[in-house]
Amino acid sequence: MDRQTSRVHSREVEQATKDALKRRGVTIEEIAKIVFEMQFPYNKGLTIEHCIESVKSVLKKREMQHAILVGIELDELAEKKMLSAPLQQIVEADEGLFGVDETIALGAVFTYGSIAVTTFGHLDKNKIGLISKLDTKVGGAVHTFLDDLVASIASSAASRLAHRTRDLEEQNETFADIPPEETIPEAKVKGART
Repeated sequence: MDRQTSRVHSREVEQATKDALKRRGVTIEEIAKIVFEMQFPYNKGLTIEHCIESVKSVLKKREMQHAILVGIELDELAEKKMLSAPLQQIVEADEGLFGVDETIALGAVFTYGSIAVTTFGHLDKNKIGLISKLDTKVGGAVHTFLDDLVASIASSAASRLAHRTRDLEEQNETFADIPPEETIPEAKVKGART
């Protein structure tokens, strides 16, 4: 089997990730609101647009895309009652001792360093914004994985902004001095994707 012909193109995976989030009612803007709440106290001039750009950049990472696709697939299969017992009952109930959902989400966060890990822990415990809505079991929807994945995306995006803050400080600038598309540290590096 030729590996080149069996690979899925990055654009296809990125689009599938966006489609899966949209299908589940998750918008970039709602995630960006969480990021803004987490980072605004520490970042002069930060706007929601900076946060949106940071979320978009996080969603370009394959590690994050793969986590989202796996987690959403499992949530959807649980809603359709298509998982084997006892996994069906465990995922459907989002049992407290079931940590696979956090493990997948946390694995994707590691790309953005220790600040992302600690922010993930904070969001997992405090359930800010959309995370709280997804964590409540209303209307038969299963979001066992999705609430943690949203926390993972938001934590990663907030971490990116925190790292960018340091770069800006060293240049005697703030977010007020840069347009949203320059939120990424690599903004001026040719070919950089995140």
